[in-house]
Amino acid sequence: MGASLDPMIAIRYAAAFVRGLPPGPVVITRDGRPSGSMLAAAVGSTVCALGRHVLDGGIAATPTTGVLIRQFDAAGGIQISASHNPPEYNGLKLMSAQGCVIAADVGQQVLDRYHRGDVPWCPADRIGGFEPLADTTSEHLARVLALVDGERIRRRRFRVLLDANHGAGSLLGERLLASLGCHTIVLGGSPDGHFAHPAEPTAENLATVLDQVTAAGADVGFCQDPDADRLALIDENGRYIGEEYTPALCCEHILRTQPGPIVTNCATSRMCQDLAERYGVAYHRAPVGEANVTGCMRSVGAVFGGEGNGGPIDPRVGYVRDSFVGMALILDVLAARQAPLSCLADELPRYAICKQKFDLPFQHVPAVLDGLEQRFPEAQADRQDGLRLDWPRAWLLVRPSNTEPIVRAIAEADSDVQARQLCQLAGEVIRDHLGQQ
Repeated sequence: MGASLDPMIAIRYAAAFVRGLPPGPVVITRDGRPSGSMLAAAVGSTVCALGRHVLDGGIAATPTTGVLIRQFDAAGGIQISASHNPPEYNGLKLMSAQGCVIAADVGQQVLDRYHRGDVPWCPADRIGGFEPLADTTSEHLARVLALVDGERIRRRRFRVLLDANHGAGSLLGERLLASLGCHTIVLGGSPDGHFAHPAEPTAENLATVLDQVTAAGADVGFCQDPDADRLALIDENGRYIGEEYTPALCCEHILRTQPGPIVTNCATSRMCQDLAERYGVAYHRAPVGEANVTGCMRSVGAVFGGEGNGGPIDPRVGYVRDSFVGMALILDVLAARQAPLSCLADELPRYAICKQKFDLPFQHVPAVLDGLEQRFPEAQADRQDGLRLDWPRAWLLVRPSNTEPIVRAIAEADSDVQARQLCQLAGEVIRDHLGQQ
């Protein structure tokens, strides 16, 4: 909000998006942060003024929005959310009739229409209607419950700490956990956007939550971001398991009974790749971005996909990152394996990840990536998204930002030292290149 997003910009983007949709109503939802209701009013009025019927889902999680779009055969949807960013930020997530984030080429078409700015507003007798949705979670709940053995989970009577952090996740989260017979302790259950700690569910931001898991005697801590498409895990000992382990644990559980292709993005831990190799199924790597992952999942018929930011994607529920899918599958594996989360996490292939960023003007990116590839001729190089270099037990990804003159380096290896060294080597190549200019 503010400098880069105001009501007029939201109106113009919404108009540019809706003009490209097929016939049908448009779902509008928001994640609960303070500016959401104002933006929802502006966006909803825009949709009506273009002759479309608005289905108002109010405060809802992003994956719930995807389900609502398909449930009501909508032409698309707009989720008003800034995801894991601070409460003063907000944004628009544009979703297709398939209930997933629009692909890059469709997004470019929206951007082109936005810049042209020619909006054919409807005459007064063709203005669309506005319909509040009375029940936004039942269909999503039913789809998630269908993934797991509910009776097996209910017999365990798990104690769960749910940290919704005043985002949208508590609305379905509490209902889901109650349906699975859990005794739930909820932190930040009021979806008002007044976050109790920084919104991204990282180890640093969840420091105040770790002890509360053990104090509650919980079997697991589930920590969501504001629009509830990401899930981080805390084990029964108060240890931050993290976001990377969410898709990996879900992946392993699914492959035990439903072998099939797996997709993650090129910045995700190779745990899922190792699991695919263990179970003898195809593994596919997509560029960073949910739309890229889901597009690849559709093309290869994947049984599961995800991103290492804690975003599991199960096509049986929808092609959207979904923290509720993660919660249900984690509880199912705990019940099926009769083992604590700490042990199940420790059974997975273990790696260390290092993430750094370096200043680099856009025009220097191609030369730096060439220099990195030449520096490591023994590595397998992949240029689908920046440059990824792979070794048998390590990888390095260097990819430019789309909005800032920086590159981000992500490295994974057997130890913290090795991962840091790979990032440092990337920094050396960048500094050497700039020093020669």
